[in-house]
Amino acid sequence: MNSKYIFSSMLRISDLEKGPFETKKLEKIKWKTGDYVVGKITNPGNDEMKIELTNGRMRSFMKEDLVVGALGERYATLEATGSWREVEDDGIMHLLTGGGLIGKCTSKSVRLPSLIEIEYLGHIIRDEKVCEMDDFVAQVPYKKFNLPVILLVGTSMSAGKTTVARIIVNQLKRAGLQIVAGKLTGASRYRDTLSLKDVGARYIFDFVDIGLPSSIYPREKFRKKLIQLLSRIQQTKAEIAVIELGASPLEPYNGDIAFEELKDCIKCTVLCASDPYAVYGVMKSFKLIPDIVSGIATNTYAGAELIEKLCGVKALNLIDPDTSEELREILSGKLGIKFEINQRQEEGV
Repeated sequence: MNSKYIFSSMLRISDLEKGPFETKKLEKIKWKTGDYVVGKITNPGNDEMKIELTNGRMRSFMKEDLVVGALGERYATLEATGSWREVEDDGIMHLLTGGGLIGKCTSKSVRLPSLIEIEYLGHIIRDEKVCEMDDFVAQVPYKKFNLPVILLVGTSMSAGKTTVARIIVNQLKRAGLQIVAGKLTGASRYRDTLSLKDVGARYIFDFVDIGLPSSIYPREKFRKKLIQLLSRIQQTKAEIAVIELGASPLEPYNGDIAFEELKDCIKCTVLCASDPYAVYGVMKSFKLIPDIVSGIATNTYAGAELIEKLCGVKALNLIDPDTSEELREILSGKLGIKFEINQRQEEGV
C-alpha cells in the first residue's frame, strides 16, 4: 500500500494503489493524455475542495500532500476549462475535477471556488515504462451493441441529467429489469456512475473504463474506444441500458459520435435542459425530437409551459413525485414493458 499518496478516482482501473512504482520527471514533449502523474499540493483552494478516491469517497487533504491523477482536458461551460497542454515550465497544474483530471486551468467561472493547485513532481514509472490509463484496460472481443437504450442528453453541464437518470433507473428497477447504466462522454467523476448503482443499476460503466480521463480525445480514436466500451456493456446480462451523454452534444466531448453509435438502439430520449430556449437550440442542431424534456428548466410551471409552447414537446419535472405515473406510461409505451407498482411501493414502504 502506497500510503503516502492520495490516489484519485482516476486510478480505480489500475493496481497502482497496491503495487510498487517510481516517479520520474519527463520533458513535456513526452507527455500524453491519460498518463498517470504525481503532484504536490501547493494551494488547497478553499475548505470546500475535496478529492474523490478510487472507491468514490470524498476526502479532505492538506498543503504538500501528494496526489496521483491523470493528464487530461476539460471544457466545462459553467465551471472551468483547462488542459495538460497548457502547463508551463514551472510545472504548476490544477485538479480540473475532484476525480483527478490534471491540467493547467485556463479559465473558470467566478462562482467556482479556486481549484486545487499542484506542482508536477513526475510521471509514474513501472518497469522503466510510463504508466498510463490504457495499460490497465483489457481488450474485449467485439460485440454488436443492440441493447434498448434510454438516452439522456443535456443542453449543458449541470442540467440535471444524472438526477433524472437516477429516477429512471429506479423506476426500471421496480419493473424488475436488469439495468446497465453508464456515462459515455464528459469529464470523469466516479460519484455520478456510482449513484446510478445505488438506485438499482446492476452494472455501471464510463469512459474511464476504456482509459480516458475525459472524452475530449481525437475523434476517430475516441470512436474506436467507444466501440470497445459498448462491447463491454453488451457482454453484461442487462436487459436495458440507461446512457448519459455528459455535457452537451455541442461541446467538444464527442457527444455527437456517441449519439451516432447509439442511435439505432435508442427507444426513448430525455433532454435535460438548463433553459427553455436551449431546448430549441439542441433540437434544431441535432434534428432531435425528445420524448421528454426535464431538468432544471422544468422546475417551474413557467419553464415547462414555455418549453411545450416553444418546442412542441412534453416537459416533465421528473423530480416531482406527481410525474411518476406519467413517466411510467411513457416508458411503458416506448419499451413495451409493464409496470406493476402498487401504492406501498410508490411510497417506498
